[in-house]
Amino acid sequence: MNTEVEHLTFQLDEVTIHAAAAGPQEGPVVILLHGFPEFWYGWRGQIAPLASAGFRVVVPDQRGYNQSSKPQGWQAYTVPNLVGDVLGIADRLERQQFMLAGHDWGGVIAWACAMGHQDRVSRLGILNAPHPSVFGEYARTHPAQLLRSWYIFFMQLPWLPEFLFEAQNFRAMTEALTKSSRPGTFSEQDFTAYREAWRKPGAPTAMLNWYRAPCEPRQVPAIPSLKFPCGFCGARWTALFRLISRN
Repeated sequence: MNTEVEHLTFQLDEVTIHAAAAGPQEGPVVILLHGFPEFWYGWRGQIAPLASAGFRVVVPDQRGYNQSSKPQGWQAYTVPNLVGDVLGIADRLERQQFMLAGHDWGGVIAWACAMGHQDRVSRLGILNAPHPSVFGEYARTHPAQLLRSWYIFFMQLPWLPEFLFEAQNFRAMTEALTKSSRPGTFSEQDFTAYREAWRKPGAPTAMLNWYRAPCEPRQVPAIPSLKFPCGFCGARWTALFRLISRN
């Protein structure tokens, strides 16, 4: 399926966000948020099918990643700032409402965006990111979960995480992607693209700052449930979710 991907630049209040985009300008907007340690390229398999289905697909490099701004200091990577980037993109597109899907860290931001701005997010798709309230409660009551999340504590250290991130041509990062995916998911061509993004000046520290910025409960609205129209009963949103879940 041959769909031309555009590359856009969104100048927001504090940062410049690069994004890949495709699909008809007048189509319903779908924003796809990547996780760590990826960038827009992680959604490459979903862009063409969604665009062909009539959606206007916008896939940003979130702040700190690839071609987007990399502000210094973990304070720039708090949840409100990251949610603000998503809303800023929608504002620049002049869309009051948009559909949103996120994977991994992108899923965390998608949850926060939807819970804090239900009037803006018309449909929500989450991959590999539990509801923040559920995860917080589980982590507090199950010490084993804290042990499994050891890497979050490790990333709080100065300079050492960056050193290991870049060591041996980003070996730790490529192994993390390989071991957390099905065999054959990533080609050497894919890893070449990822290494190019990771080599951008300031990228390792900026990406790690997502973990260093404390995700405090007050940053994520404590809304127990999300009330959306019955999107998963609609054929179009069901098709969308199937498409974004293929990879």
